[in-house]
Amino acid sequence: MPAQGKLFIVPTPVGNLEDMTMRAIRVLTEADLILAEDTRTSSVLLKHYGIHTPMKSHHKFNEHGTAGLIKEKILSGANVALISDAGTPGISDPGFLLVRTCAEEGIEVQTLPGPTACIPAIVSSGLPCDRFCFEGFLPQKKGRQSAVNALKDEKRTMVFYESPYRLVKTLGQFKEVFGDDRRCSVAREISKVHEEHFRGTLAEAYAWYSEHEPKGEIVITVAGEAARKQNHVQKERGDGNGQEEE
Repeated sequence: MPAQGKLFIVPTPVGNLEDMTMRAIRVLTEADLILAEDTRTSSVLLKHYGIHTPMKSHHKFNEHGTAGLIKEKILSGANVALISDAGTPGISDPGFLLVRTCAEEGIEVQTLPGPTACIPAIVSSGLPCDRFCFEGFLPQKKGRQSAVNALKDEKRTMVFYESPYRLVKTLGQFKEVFGDDRRCSVAREISKVHEEHFRGTLAEAYAWYSEHEPKGEIVITVAGEAARKQNHVQKERGDGNGQEEE
């Protein structure tokens, strides 16, 4: 019997192709098969690095039907690499189901460190990033308002992914629930030529993007309730150093 293969989770650049790691290039080159969210998008990356490994589609519409087949392929000795269109698979992208299937079967899963949009966004936001909660994409319709309301008293910094087409609506919901003066950051096109960071209150962000149509990939970072209260105390004291008293 051939030795059992492995599943490799390989992050890919969210913008600049130079964000690809040397290890990621090696793993994709040596793998027997690459699973890609969109083979047309990923073919650009693979061509750029001269990677000729066979590629197969693996996305949210077929992953339930193919996870078992991929598991069997790995058990038979194949090394399989999973990539998404950008960033780390499984983080608001397909990947969780396949990882769980392999883990339950005792297959080794190796996840490479690498690009993801949420970390650069929160670090660049100027908001506390020692503790944060990642919310990903909110429900588009059913349960959306309930999801926002449930975060009203969240003390940690919150991170959301959003479509440019829903950004203004989302900022409007946020300012209604969290308050006009809650601090936020809207990061757009991270690691790309037109990268942009808007920092201010939710009311200011809502007003800005109501007048300036957003484009590209969006990450919204919103201060938690604890930071809002701290800012109010600092304003009352006239203390703007941002340090919390012991």
